[in-house]
Amino acid sequence: MEFLIDANIAYALLVTGLLLGLLALVTPGTGILELGAFLTLGLAGYGAYHLGINSWAIVILVLSIVPFLYAVRAPRWRLALLATSIVLAIGGSIFLFISETGWPAVNPIIATFVSLFYGGILYYGISRMVITLHTLPSHNLDALIGKIGETKSKVQDEGSIQVAGELWSARSEKSIPQGSAIKVIGREGFVLLVEKISS
Repeated sequence: MEFLIDANIAYALLVTGLLLGLLALVTPGTGILELGAFLTLGLAGYGAYHLGINSWAIVILVLSIVPFLYAVRAPRWRLALLATSIVLAIGGSIFLFISETGWPAVNPIIATFVSLFYGGILYYGISRMVITLHTLPSHNLDALIGKIGETKSKVQDEGSIQVAGELWSARSEKSIPQGSAIKVIGREGFVLLVEKISS
């Protein structure tokens, strides 16, 4: 276990554990990411306990998150914000662990590589998530209002209808028998509100 007391190894394990933890939050369920995060953070914690941590370096690392998050949303200043975030992350990383010599405990080359590599992964993942959140759904349910369809089951409190070539959940104020022609008059979430077309 002596190799874990090496600042470079402890640093790499710490960043890997944090990244696996973030990935586990956005893709829960398998248990593999959670286990990986737990193990790597535990090993990093062992190293950090024996090495000691500079609290001011943690403050710098936390501050590096602020321009990073702004960079994801602000296209105008993106490069400047990312550069600021990377410089802060590298600075906080190399001085994260206490060094008896006064020199940075973490190798600056390793800190730069890890910051750029993991920062790039996070930037790509978060920017994809932001794009997804702002993308309109491919099915615009409001466009179905006014369309004519047919009930595929009895519809009242619940039921199914076919409109625009697809099956949808539907609800009606009055009972509508299966096989009836209907008109979509509104929606509540993904449930279409319908009424029977009088023949």
